[in-house]
Amino acid sequence: MAENEKKTGGWRSNKWVRAAIPALLLHCSIGTVYCWSIFSQEIADYIGYTKSATEWAFSFAIFFLGMSAAFLGNVVEKDIHKSSLIATICFSVGMALTGFFIWFGGSHQHNPVALIGIYLSYGLIMGIGLGTGYLSPVKTLMLWFQDRKGLATGLAVAGFGAAKAIASPIMQWMLEHLGNGGIYKMFWILACVYFIMMFVGHLLLKKPDGWHEPQGKDAKPSIMQVLKTKPITNYIGIWVMFYINITCGLALISQEKAIVKCIGLASVVGIISTVSAVFNAGGRLGFSAWADTMKDRNTIYKLIFILSIAFTGLVMLTQGIKNGEGNILLVILVLALIFIVNAGYGGGFSNVPTLLSDHYGMGSISAIHGITLSAWAFAGLTGNQVATYIVNHSGEWIDHDGTQINPVGYQNVLYFTIALYIVALILCLVLVKPTDKALEAKAAKKAAAGK
Repeated sequence: MAENEKKTGGWRSNKWVRAAIPALLLHCSIGTVYCWSIFSQEIADYIGYTKSATEWAFSFAIFFLGMSAAFLGNVVEKDIHKSSLIATICFSVGMALTGFFIWFGGSHQHNPVALIGIYLSYGLIMGIGLGTGYLSPVKTLMLWFQDRKGLATGLAVAGFGAAKAIASPIMQWMLEHLGNGGIYKMFWILACVYFIMMFVGHLLLKKPDGWHEPQGKDAKPSIMQVLKTKPITNYIGIWVMFYINITCGLALISQEKAIVKCIGLASVVGIISTVSAVFNAGGRLGFSAWADTMKDRNTIYKLIFILSIAFTGLVMLTQGIKNGEGNILLVILVLALIFIVNAGYGGGFSNVPTLLSDHYGMGSISAIHGITLSAWAFAGLTGNQVATYIVNHSGEWIDHDGTQINPVGYQNVLYFTIALYIVALILCLVLVKPTDKALEAKAAKKAAAGK
């Protein structure tokens, strides 16, 4: 009996079982929101609307992800089981309802009820599931992996990025093999699969036994009190540079397929999309694990922005997108830009919670992280929309093997992103102050040099 209890206690207090695996189950489910481009045209065709009309469903999903994280951060802070259950129900129900309204739209073409229903289901309901599901495992991981917080959060957030690479070919197969109405059938099947995955994650997720959340309204300082322990410009700098990194990432990623076609790689666009998703996931894990070795995690953002500026500038100077077809060096340069931006985009996400915990401690990290994710909400409404506006209002559309592309328009998007990356780097250098740990290390190094 005692031996059985010992074994049970072993898995009940195992950081991989109680934190890492449930985090991956949750994030690999909700991360499929980035598969939108796989089926967005199919939804538009099936319900009789334009692709640009249905695109707002994705923008709303990202917006409500950020806003639900901001407003429900305290719920996550107090009870991860309640928040992970909310995430499980909202995400799977939202996906099932999206399937229902697609089915309805197929029977009632051009019916606004179908379009509004998809906005509410995929945008609002799934968005709430996304926000709470994204936040729920993060603090738990940092509590279990105190010495490698970056690696732990990077592992989970990498699941969010890897979800696209894993799910995209599965979704494509379903669309091709489920027959008439495959688009809504796919949503119903996946709603069931993701409910099971997320519910198992919900059951397994648990904070360490030694950690007890302070109780009572006076047990914790308010969020503003915590943020004011550093100059408020410090937090503003973190929020804005996070917003810029997402905005620039979405601006380029939203045009990724068209850019790949511009440089003559239309036949392998699916493979490149998968590789870029791998870089996105790898950046989440790699940059956060690398940051664990640094005295100041803000250094990782400096590296991300410098790399992004360098490769964006090179593609701008060489007009790589416009002149890339047939030129191997320019093709490599444009692909390098796509992969670097994807990696930096992912790395920006995985390092935010650990950067915030280094600055403001672990006490209210879920709530502070949630508020910071509001940057994701606004970037979701601006990044791809601004890029689309630039492409539609500059350059010239040309026919490329039966597909309309605008090489100059895609090239012009880079002027927008490089300007923002430069602003982000300045904020990184000026507003975001070194952490206490970094200052102590600097003082110790200075004292050692003085001896």
